[in-house]
Amino acid sequence: LLSDDEPLVAAMFEAVGSRFVRHYDHLASFDCVGAVAMGDDMGFKTATMLSPATFRKYLFPWYEKLVDCAHRHGKPAILHSCGNLDAVMEDVIACGWDARHSFEDAIEPVWKAKQKYGGRIALLGGFDLDKLARLPEEDVRKHARFMMDTCTAGGGWAMGTGNSVPEYIPAGNFLAMMEEALR
Repeated sequence: LLSDDEPLVAAMFEAVGSRFVRHYDHLASFDCVGAVAMGDDMGFKTATMLSPATFRKYLFPWYEKLVDCAHRHGKPAILHSCGNLDAVMEDVIACGWDARHSFEDAIEPVWKAKQKYGGRIALLGGFDLDKLARLPEEDVRKHARFMMDTCTAGGGWAMGTGNSVPEYIPAGNFLAMMEEALR
């Protein structure tokens, strides 16, 4: 529809974006809400789902408004987005997000993202789910220590998985990752 009916696309972003802003502003006003988080997968393994220009025109102005809602209420704003965001990561940071979650080693390992962006946005998680699912427990511990050695300098990083924790992750591996972080 970006080619066939761009006014409809613009109207859709306006309708959805304005609703999200009202919703986030309301939620962020509650004292029991510690942070505002947005799940919005923008990419896949090799690129963004839409062109960076499209995101800049239609999505990022709404991101700025969502982040502003959180910040007006003194809350951090966290973005979860899967996929390769290399072409738009500077834009994501410019929108004011305090943290980003979702990292996969095949796309961009969190320790490389930390080197590029760590001083400007907090990075959350990054323990690749494939490793967490298939490595022996001792190797999970070694990888957790590697991640902590490479990502904790300067702050702005928290141990966690690269994405959600599906049921096929061995409980022992998940606990080993967390135990190493607590140490």
